[in-house]
Amino acid sequence: MKLWDKGTPVNKAIEEFTVGKDRELDLYLSTHDILGSMAHVTMLESVGLIEKDELPTLLSELKKLYKEAAAGNFTIEEGVEDVHSQVEFLLTQKLGDLGKKIHSGRSRNDQVLLDLKLFTREAIKEIVESTSALIDVLLKKADTTKDILMPGYTHLQVAMPSSFGLWFSAYAESLTDDLELLASAFRITNQNPLGSAAGYGSSFPLNRQMTTDLLGFSNMNYNVVYAQMGRGKVEKIVSFALGNLASTLSKLAYDVCLFMSQNFNFVSLPAEFTTGSSIMPHKKNPDVFELTRARCNKLQGVPGQISMIVNNLPSGYFRDLQMVKEVFLPSFKEMNDCLNIVTLAVENMSVNKEILNDSKYDYLFSVEEVNKLVLNGVPFREAYKQVGAQIEEGRFHPERSVEHTHEGSIGNLCLNEIGEKMTTVLQGFHFERIGEAKNKLLNG
Repeated sequence: MKLWDKGTPVNKAIEEFTVGKDRELDLYLSTHDILGSMAHVTMLESVGLIEKDELPTLLSELKKLYKEAAAGNFTIEEGVEDVHSQVEFLLTQKLGDLGKKIHSGRSRNDQVLLDLKLFTREAIKEIVESTSALIDVLLKKADTTKDILMPGYTHLQVAMPSSFGLWFSAYAESLTDDLELLASAFRITNQNPLGSAAGYGSSFPLNRQMTTDLLGFSNMNYNVVYAQMGRGKVEKIVSFALGNLASTLSKLAYDVCLFMSQNFNFVSLPAEFTTGSSIMPHKKNPDVFELTRARCNKLQGVPGQISMIVNNLPSGYFRDLQMVKEVFLPSFKEMNDCLNIVTLAVENMSVNKEILNDSKYDYLFSVEEVNKLVLNGVPFREAYKQVGAQIEEGRFHPERSVEHTHEGSIGNLCLNEIGEKMTTVLQGFHFERIGEAKNKLLNG
């Protein structure tokens, strides 16, 4: 069943090639397509394109379909092209000609635009919740390890004193900034394209503000040509935000892999969080972080893939855009899986409290000694030369303590401030408005 079928059968090979993975991928969109149809038919009734007594029947049937889809029982049958066709087919099968009315004033183009935006909003919410949970764990770890010193490095050379509290909270703040970028991508996503039809609007007197409100969008894509141009653009913008988040996780994963090696021995995981070797009985490998690093690096390639699909397309719809779904839709689960597994691993991570007992870390404190001389009135460059001479002559024996007080330093991690920054970012998403609109549409 094809919504565009005019009686001429399509060559089987052509059909298989053009449909591609749509039946499989459109299952990601099933609940969203049904929700969008509920808003659309409600609007159609308000402008007289559906009779008042027909609306409850349509909504009732759509709610049943939504429950089936939400429970994972929705399928796209063989011969049915996509999720939009399947929903209309089921409604027509159940309600006859009434089911055929739901497509008035829209095209599959704005349907898939809408479905992708509804899916992306919900998927971003899950990513935000998982990222927030990881930030909370990192901040807790930072608080419990704030007094445990560790080496800081530049050029992978021993540089200056750091602390586990500083290291953990650095990633907490980094992820908070990643959420800022994701919030920007979310705002671009959270605009209603429904009513743009095939990209040039409709002669029907559609009420686009009504569907915007019913679906909890903060705004609409006003220009119908631009609404269609948003296909691929939104996915690219969101994937850049996900890629940025993945970059932070990849860096954290690399640190852990390095720090778990015997040469560093800074952190460790419980035995049940590691894997072994088939021939080396001593091995405890950080595979979970190695795979996190690889998966996150793969996610950073998604924006590039989308760009290569959409960058040379003029305005208007092209079937090329179908390919974007293949790389975009699965990326959220992969990102979420990485966030959740890293949260679990970090929560169970132990740190080595005795790292600095090794004399090779004496030079960590060279800057501290320079600063002490400066505080006693020695010009900085002269103090630098004095300490440098002690190091060269083997006379450098520092005190292994630090006195940092400024904001964001070892002695003043500003954990509360980082937590408050995260809270402010989270509040900017206004997920509650979307939830209220969804509940009203489904239960009203």
